[in-house]
Amino acid sequence: MTDKPLAGRTALVTGASQGIGAASAVALAEAGAHVILVARRVKALEAVEDQIHAAGGTSTIAPIDLTEHDAISRLAGAIAGRWNSLDILVISAAYLPELTPLSQIDPKQFNTAIMTNIVATQALLAAFDPLLRKAEAGRIIGLTSSVGAAPRSFWGAYGSTKAAFDNLLETYASEVEKLSPLRVAIVDPGATRTAMRARAYPGEKPESVKPPKVVAARIVELLDHDFPTGHRERVD
Repeated sequence: MTDKPLAGRTALVTGASQGIGAASAVALAEAGAHVILVARRVKALEAVEDQIHAAGGTSTIAPIDLTEHDAISRLAGAIAGRWNSLDILVISAAYLPELTPLSQIDPKQFNTAIMTNIVATQALLAAFDPLLRKAEAGRIIGLTSSVGAAPRSFWGAYGSTKAAFDNLLETYASEVEKLSPLRVAIVDPGATRTAMRARAYPGEKPESVKPPKVVAARIVELLDHDFPTGHRERVD
């Protein structure tokens, strides 16, 4: 890769206030992209933006709740008013409900997972489809989980939403494959040191798993090379 392999590109990252989303945003900016940071928490987004600017990168914060009615369509409209296209979309935002037996899933938490992991994903793909198609080589990276493809006890609420997440991305990849240079990849980050991981595995030593920047570096590497649409990989 060159020093700035993504120079001149515009990237949008959801879940950019922490974890893999924040690390990906920083890495994309270091690679030369202008990064639009999307998450709910303003102060956390500002902290990520400060980190990007301190390293000489550029970014724009867009504090929204992806599950709020019309929030994504309004965001897409605002971005379309400023940029002619969107080169990169990284879908990192996700909600993890409490791990419980299937018969004891909390309906409110399950609904939040459905809205965040499934409904918002479809809305993002629909709202940004025109801008991504206008890019010279639009790229979408969706961050998934192994429990979406391989069901696991007590992970039913989260795993089922990630299975649907994967299905949406794979369907979209198939639909645009012959109509556009747009490419879609699904990345399973594997065991990574995040707040979500700590909630799921409270007894695990954080230093025993890789930091988010390892996944972020792989995302940048992937974006710097061509890949077949529907590409899927795990970062170990």
